Amino acid sequence: MSSLSQLEPRPVKSSSNTQDDIVYEHIFDAILEQRLAPGTKLSEEALGEIFGVSRTIIRRALLRLSHEQVVSIRPNRGAVVAAPSVEEARQIFAARRVVELAVTELAVEHATPESLARMRTMVQEEQDAFARGDRGTGIRLSGEFHLELAHMANNTPLLNFQRSVVSQTSLIIAQYEVGHKAHCSFNEHEELLKAIESGDKDKAVTMMKEHLDHIEAKLNLDNESASTDLHVVFSGVVKKQSGRRR
Repeated sequence: MSSLSQLEPRPVKSSSNTQDDIVYEHIFDAILEQRLAPGTKLSEEALGEIFGVSRTIIRRALLRLSHEQVVSIRPNRGAVVAAPSVEEARQIFAARRVVELAVTELAVEHATPESLARMRTMVQEEQDAFARGDRGTGIRLSGEFHLELAHMANNTPLLNFQRSVVSQTSLIIAQYEVGHKAHCSFNEHEELLKAIESGDKDKAVTMMKEHLDHIEAKLNLDNESASTDLHVVFSGVVKKQSGRRR
């Protein structure tokens, strides 16, 4: 069985980079990429085998995700990926609108050439992902664009809240989006960056409102298909070394 020392994760956003940080980031990314279906049971035993860590580490990562409301921990029944109801979805989008507009205003005030360049690179990577048909990576980068925008806003409480609502939105899209179109347009992202760079706060806020309208307009009660098999979801995470055993 492979261990965390054999994982090849993308750069982890956490500064401490502990074992539960790494597990947390991989599960968080699987949610952003819509590879984990809402309602999927998150077995501590299975995840421990997949990542080669103890159930205690898995439990800590799942607890962090539950604080962000993307995982539900049920007494005596374990953890599952959250599955927002239609009413909960409406409430989450309403909350996201509040935080995104506040983030956008602050981003206009705190934007730097360096942060704008970093975000434009992210937009290009997002476009490239969708162009090559890698929808999961494109969706994750779309979500991370909004998280990076919160970093630009230079407000830690807003960033923490943004992280939660962006991942919850991904779950909503996994349940209710029509078809398989990109839910977050990289063209709109680029135009939003231009408005932020120009210092036009009103235009930037208006563009963000329209952007969120477009995301929400693609939703109905149709379910997207994602896997409930943890080994399938994380098959690309663990570096397989034939013949090697722990």
